[in-house]
Amino acid sequence: MPRFVGRASELRTLEQEYSRDGGFVVIYGRRRVGKTTLIKEFIKDKKALYFLATEEVETSNIRDFATQLGEFISDKTMRNANYRNWQDLFRRFADHKPDEKKALVIDELPYLVKVNPAFASVLQKAWDELLAGQNVMMILCGSLISMMKKVALNYESPLYGRRTAQIRLMPMSFSEAYGIDGGDFSEAVEKYAITGGVPKYFSFFDGTRPVREEIARTILSKNGFLYEEPSFLLKEEVREPVNYFSIVRTMAAGNHKIGDIAGHLELPATKLIPYMRTLIELGFVEKRLPVTENNTEKSRKGLYFISDNFMRFWFKYVYPFRGELELDNMEIVFEQLDKDFVSGFAALVYEDVCKDIFAQLCAAKQIPFSPSKIGAYWQNGTKNGDTQVDVMAVDNSNKVVFAGECKYRGRAVDADVYFDLRAKVEGSTALRSAFPGYVFVYGVFSKSGFTKRLLDVAAQNKGLFLINETKLV
Repeated sequence: MPRFVGRASELRTLEQEYSRDGGFVVIYGRRRVGKTTLIKEFIKDKKALYFLATEEVETSNIRDFATQLGEFISDKTMRNANYRNWQDLFRRFADHKPDEKKALVIDELPYLVKVNPAFASVLQKAWDELLAGQNVMMILCGSLISMMKKVALNYESPLYGRRTAQIRLMPMSFSEAYGIDGGDFSEAVEKYAITGGVPKYFSFFDGTRPVREEIARTILSKNGFLYEEPSFLLKEEVREPVNYFSIVRTMAAGNHKIGDIAGHLELPATKLIPYMRTLIELGFVEKRLPVTENNTEKSRKGLYFISDNFMRFWFKYVYPFRGELELDNMEIVFEQLDKDFVSGFAALVYEDVCKDIFAQLCAAKQIPFSPSKIGAYWQNGTKNGDTQVDVMAVDNSNKVVFAGECKYRGRAVDADVYFDLRAKVEGSTALRSAFPGYVFVYGVFSKSGFTKRLLDVAAQNKGLFLINETKLV
C-alpha cells in the first residue's frame, strides 16, 4: 500500500473535530484529489462506519448501508433485514455502544441527494434528534462541488448551521508532491506541470515509465485514463459545457485579459462574467491581481488563468488535436511538446512552484520574511514598457517587499538577471508609491544554479537571496 504523504493541516483539523462533542465536518473537492484517501487515513485507527453512496436508487443505498452497519455492529441479520427508511438505521448506529466515540462517514453525498432531493432534510433530522448528542462525529464528503455547496454549506440548506468545520481539499502543492518521491528537480517540475499535484494523476508518473511514454499511454491514447478527464469534470458540474470549453481553450492559448478572451470569442465581456465566476467557484480558473492591488473587487487589473495544471495541459496539447488523436496520430502532439513544453509551459508553472518554495523557506525561517501575501506584479503600457516581476511578496509586519525572478533554463544564472530585476523595481514609480517606507529585498530562483559572479554579489548583499531548486544557497 502506498505511503500516505502530506495533508498535515487537514488531518489536524479532523483530529480536532474528533476530539470535540458533536463534530460535523464537510469535505469537498474535485475528483481524484484524494478526499477518500484522506478520510481513510484519518479513520484507520478509529471506530468508524464508512459508507460510499452510489448512483443507484435509494432503496439500494439503504440496503447497502444496512449491510455495512450490520458488519460495523456485528449483527449479521441486518444483511437480510428489510429497512425502508434512513432514520431506523441512524438510530441503530447511535444506539450502538453509546459510551464509545465513533465516526459516521457518508462519501459521495450528492448521489443520495440526486435520487432523493429531501435527503438533506432526512440527515438534518437524524443529526438533530439521534446523533448530535451521542458521542458521534459526522463526516459528509462529495466531489460535485456545486452540489456540495448547495446541500451542505448553503444558507438555504436544512444542514446549514450544523457543520463545525469544512475542508475544501485542493491538489497538493509542489512541495507536497515533490516530497513523495524527490528525485530529479526538473523532472518533478515537469511532472507537476502536467498533473498539477492531483494525487491520482501524479500516481501515473511514478518513474516506472519515461514521462513521454506515460503521456502517450495515459493522456494521448484515446483509451487512456485521462484522455477525456476534463470533459467529464466540466460536464458533471455545468449545464452548458460547450461554452465553458470555448472559454478555457481560449485561456489555454494565452489569453488572460477578460477583454481579450471576449474578443477572441466575439462576445461582450459582460456575458463572460457569470461563466468566469462559475469556473472560479469550481476551482478550474483563478483571477490574479498584482500584489499592489488592495481593492480586489473593483480592480480592473485582474488576469484570468487556468488554475488546474492538468486542465491547462489538456486544453493546450490534447483538445486542439483530438481529430489527429482519434486516428492514433500522437506525433503532432509530441512535435508541439518538443517545441514549447519546457520553455513555454513548464517555465510558467515554475513561477508558481517558486512561490510555493518561497513560502516554505519563509515558514522554515530560512528567509527572514513573514508573508502577508505572495503573488506577482505586472503593469502594462507604461512609458518604459511593460513591468513584470515573477514573484512578489509583502511583509506588512516588518514593512518589507520581496521581488523575485525565476529562471527555468539549463545554464547557471548570471548576475545580470539580478541587476535587471533591481533596476526594474527601482525604476517603477508605481511600486515605490504602493509601498512607501518599505524596504525591498530580492531573490533569484534557478533550477541550474548560479555563476560565480552572482554568488559573489550575493555574498556582499544581505538583501539578495539565491534559491537553487528548493534550497537557499
